[in-house]
Formats: sequence, structure tokens, C-alpha cells
Amino acid sequence: MPTAVLTDRERAAVQAYLRLLGTVRAALDGPPQACRPPVVPPTALAEAEQALTAAGLAGNEEEFFELLRSWCPEV
Repeated sequence: MPTAVLTDRERAAVQAYLRLLGTVRAALDGPPQACRPPVVPPTALAEAEQALTAAGLAGNEEEFFELLRSWCPEV
């Protein structure tokens, strides 16, 4: 499988997404909350949104997830 060469902005978007994913996983792996969904810090969501927009990937999930799979296949 060929390895994708990401632009700096695409790489930043993938890295922001991976940080967001790690935050969500940590929240879900924590102790159960009494019928409350886990809270993701707004800054984590904002960082991912800004990085996706800067890379031209906002609203283009298929292209973004293809980049993610090629750069980080274990996710």
C-alpha cells in the first residue's frame, strides 16, 4: 500500500484528530458517569475543526479518512 505524503496542513489536521480521538477514548475509558455523556473540551473540538478547515478538509470526511488510513492505519 503506498504511503501518502501529507501537506503540513493535512498532517496538522490528522494530528489534531488523533488528539481529539485520544481525548474521547480517555473520557470513555474513565469511571462511568451517572447517565451523563463524556465531555470533550471545546478547545479540542475547536483545534480539530480549525485544522480541518485550514487543510480544506471540512465537509469532506471521505478524503480526510483516506488520508488518516494511509498515514495512521492502526486507527
